[in-house]
Amino acid sequence: MWARWAVEPVQAAKLLVAPLLGSAVWSLASPTRPNPFSAFYTISNRVDGTRYAKSWLDLVFVAYYVVFFSWFRQIVVVSIGRRAALYLGVRKRGKVVRFGEQTYAFVYYSIASAWGLHVMRELPTWWYHTAAFWLEYPHWAMTPQLKAYYLVQAAYWIQQVLVLLLHLERPRKDHNEFVVHHCVTIWLIGWSYLMNLTLIGHAVYLSMDVPEVFFSFSKLLNYLAMDRAKIVSLAIFTYVWTYFRHYLNILILWSVYSEYDLVPASARRWSPADGTYLTWWLKYWILAPLAALQLLNMFWYALVLRILVKALLTAEADDERSDDEDEGA
Repeated sequence: MWARWAVEPVQAAKLLVAPLLGSAVWSLASPTRPNPFSAFYTISNRVDGTRYAKSWLDLVFVAYYVVFFSWFRQIVVVSIGRRAALYLGVRKRGKVVRFGEQTYAFVYYSIASAWGLHVMRELPTWWYHTAAFWLEYPHWAMTPQLKAYYLVQAAYWIQQVLVLLLHLERPRKDHNEFVVHHCVTIWLIGWSYLMNLTLIGHAVYLSMDVPEVFFSFSKLLNYLAMDRAKIVSLAIFTYVWTYFRHYLNILILWSVYSEYDLVPASARRWSPADGTYLTWWLKYWILAPLAALQLLNMFWYALVLRILVKALLTAEADDERSDDEDEGA
């Protein structure tokens, strides 16, 4: 199999350790020379003191963390999540598998959300000050925290595409919408990074990640048959989803539509050498995928509201997007 490392933690660990060993040997042999192996696990291309710019070595960094997330996912899903499910009394095979997957989602999105909030506190975009998306563009010199956050998130989403391609998770009823979501997400990540739009990209990341913490937690409660707690959690999740995935995302869309002209006149041209790309038509290039993402969110929002209403009326809160998770009991 061409991607054994994606499903076998031992194989992934070997790939992860190799650059670390190379780095250690290089440091001992040539302590005064730049270490080429460090590009695998630390960000590259420092400029302007403490700032960092894009680099071809970013591809090496992302590839390394794709392998890392493959290792981390298998460890959390299989070694932690599934064992926790059995320990907590979940017995049906389908639910044990899904419990492991949602454990990984909860762990990842909790870390990503906390990290994203920390990064935003150091940016001019704190709390969704949208004008800063465009003022002083191009934002090619990133804080180290922003660059690391952005590239690690890119690695996570590429690894999620591998999960789909390798069928590591059983498809859900909304599989087609899920695939479209992943494609749009990868598109947004790549183009926003290339075009020095990491400030708006970071804001989108954060608005998407925070609701996932509450969603995965609600799912875990559901698998544990904690009916009262899961309904309370679902209600909180619905509120968080409404605020982050709709209010804040529509705020971002409105900023693209109404504040795009805040881009400095000198930067409203396609000049890769200067890091400027925001010609007049790029406005619609940015709007289109963000609008597509919002339409997908509205589709899922309708399902969320149906689940919430059903839960309040009948005390049942099953996710309508999931297939029958009791199969294989």
